[in-house]
Amino acid sequence: MADRTQPRSPGAHAPRAGAPEAYAPEVPRRLDGLVAEAAALAPDRTALVCGADRITYGELDRRVTAAAALGTLLPGTGATVAVASVLHPDFAVAYYAAARAGHVAAVVNPLLREEDLLHVLTLSGARVAFVDAALYERLAGVRDRLPGLEQVVLIGDRPYEGLPALRELTATALGGHAPAETPAGPDDVACVQFTSGTTGRPKAVRLTHRNLTVNADQIALAHRLDGTSVTVNHLPTFHPMHLNSAVRAAATQVLCTGPDPAHAVAAANEHGATHLYSLPVRLARLAADPALDELGLRTVTRIASGGSGLPVAAAAQLTERFGIPVFQGYGLAETSPLTHSDDPDHPVHGSVGRPVPGTECRVVDVESRAVLPAGSVGEVQLRGPQVMRGYLGGPDGTGLEPDGWLTTGDVGRIDDEGRLFLIDRLKDVFKCDNFLVAPSEVELVLGRHPLVREAVVVDLPDEFSGAVAGALIVLDPSATADGTAEHAVADVVAFVNDRLPYYQHIRHARAVEAVPRSGNGKIQRRALREQLIGLLAAA
Repeated sequence: MADRTQPRSPGAHAPRAGAPEAYAPEVPRRLDGLVAEAAALAPDRTALVCGADRITYGELDRRVTAAAALGTLLPGTGATVAVASVLHPDFAVAYYAAARAGHVAAVVNPLLREEDLLHVLTLSGARVAFVDAALYERLAGVRDRLPGLEQVVLIGDRPYEGLPALRELTATALGGHAPAETPAGPDDVACVQFTSGTTGRPKAVRLTHRNLTVNADQIALAHRLDGTSVTVNHLPTFHPMHLNSAVRAAATQVLCTGPDPAHAVAAANEHGATHLYSLPVRLARLAADPALDELGLRTVTRIASGGSGLPVAAAAQLTERFGIPVFQGYGLAETSPLTHSDDPDHPVHGSVGRPVPGTECRVVDVESRAVLPAGSVGEVQLRGPQVMRGYLGGPDGTGLEPDGWLTTGDVGRIDDEGRLFLIDRLKDVFKCDNFLVAPSEVELVLGRHPLVREAVVVDLPDEFSGAVAGALIVLDPSATADGTAEHAVADVVAFVNDRLPYYQHIRHARAVEAVPRSGNGKIQRRALREQLIGLLAAA
């Protein structure tokens, strides 16, 4: 295998949509092989930084082996192990240890409340759960409704009386015998990822060792990661995408747990970071921060945004301020997750870029399902080696076509250069007087008004038009300095409607203090629709 300490060629661009290049990466055949390969290549290189803790690749690999050898927790192979994705090195240990022991890791959002936690643990059939203390306090409330959950192990630094801690268990096992080689192959399921649940209860996505290892390589290529890279992970939870790609490249990853965007800037400067990963909502907040001019990035060469769309104005402002490209990508739980990445050196703001190597993308007509030419708007479909094996619990509703195409439920268009531009979720698009309305297009105009800090558009039932646009608007504090919020909202609505065709007009709007989001920064549009309907009914 080539020496992965050397930078990858900057000319290794992803293929254009519909015409993937030949792609046969030399990747480990199993998920835990990512760690073993990095440890063999650079055992003394720092893998993870979390506060004052620094863990080398050699140490990480030893901890993974020690955790995998704890057969008393879960004898045999093939069981499901739930791992809460807290932003802590223990997550990486438990995640890879599950694969090394021949089990399946079910990645759980540590911000879930009791009922959603009960749902994902029941659906996955988890027999052991690695959780932090905060999540365990919620888990305790539904533990009696999880008869299949045999053992709970604490991860993280905060102790919890009565629970065994992963670090204590692995400390006693270090230096012992490695677990016997398990029979799991590249096409066996290694991980269960849950969908975001923005349009319903989360579904459990089955991902194979091959899905995950290939995608780790695709991401490392697309993001220009190598052994000299230092990435700052400024996300509320630990997503395997960032973990796997950094380990694949034998790069160093800094975990930034502070919620303020300025914390990520400080962490990047302290550790000489080359890449800064964050959520659109955090980057947008950074772009709007009055103290932005006082901040600087000394070593970062690229800022990456993912999870939802980053406003074009925010991307442009950060690029201008820092002189650093700000780029986006696109992916789903069903695709391990990344399928697209914009050029990290020359991004086109508003685009999620071209498909990563080996991946195809096309747009089809929503009704006829015919493949559409460049520039046409339709539903996005994907095909590639990172596409899931299917959902847990049966074949119904997998979204997979017989020839391997995955139907995403996202509406978008592909330009002549193969770049994908996302417009909206298909379930969020609605018809007013038989005209198709994409809420995101109305939100784009809303964002141009100087008094609007944030806004969400939803469909509201209408007796005559079928549905009309309604908006929840977060106003700038100056909006109500000389009058009521109602007057400011009316001015905003008039501004927007004057710039849109009638069927996109906002018919109802209310001011709110904030737009609630999920733990990963996504808008819960269904819940907001009900909120607006409730506000209108109360009025």
